[in-house]
Amino acid sequence: MGSRQNPLTASAPPEVWLPQAPLIRVVTRIDFPVVVSIGKAEFIAPFQEALRSVYPVLRPEQSLGVVISSVPRLPPTQQTQTTWRFSQPDNSWRVALAPNFLAIETTAYQSKSDFVERAKLVIEALGEHVNPQVVDRIGLRFLDRVIGAPIANLSKYVRSEVVGILTSEVAPNVQHALSESVFNVPEEKAQLLARWGLLPPNATVDPAALDPIGEPSWILDLDMYSTGSNAFTPKNVVDAISGYADRIYAFFRWAVTEEFLKLYGGRL
Repeated sequence: MGSRQNPLTASAPPEVWLPQAPLIRVVTRIDFPVVVSIGKAEFIAPFQEALRSVYPVLRPEQSLGVVISSVPRLPPTQQTQTTWRFSQPDNSWRVALAPNFLAIETTAYQSKSDFVERAKLVIEALGEHVNPQVVDRIGLRFLDRVIGAPIANLSKYVRSEVVGILTSEVAPNVQHALSESVFNVPEEKAQLLARWGLLPPNATVDPAALDPIGEPSWILDLDMYSTGSNAFTPKNVVDAISGYADRIYAFFRWAVTEEFLKLYGGRL
């Protein structure tokens, strides 16, 4: 079974490498007050140069947003926003920079240390070339998806509190079952949103992060985020991401059994 310790307060266990891990996406996002100059190519050019050896592909994306006026009775207006999307040629690692956020995303996660080191490169470039001064929110999300035969025997791979109704007599009739909990993590001054459950074929709970597939799947979606604004420094942000990764991993290990780790190639 998973750990009996409280995963929201206990230290994270050592990482177990899963060669066939069902982890399909990891994303960190840093939100900050709007820096209008980010919309200008000449302003972000030094930021691009700092990343270009690792993220050589740049594709700007234009989108329309609604701006609410602070003046009474003035109607909302539409405004074009540029998001600069940097990526590796195979698209397995991506960076997005917009006037109010920075995001780093991968579908090829290897380890916490690797992810934090890659994030550090980008966040230090943000500090040097954009220097947003204030960070409104720091978030880190891990999304796992189980498919195939293990779904029929989830109680072997996931602890009973998480499997829930899928271990009951009505399980054969369940088409869609999703649970969601939000936990306070006082030591990190953060919250953890944990969502898990069974999805039918061609369904998703988040089209931006979870592509629909043609078969049933069971997801474990762990999203940890700060609950207040703080001064921006690259070290503070990187330290927060590192701490969140530990807490998310502790929760993951609490939720799954040793049989789950073995199923995906883990050596205990």
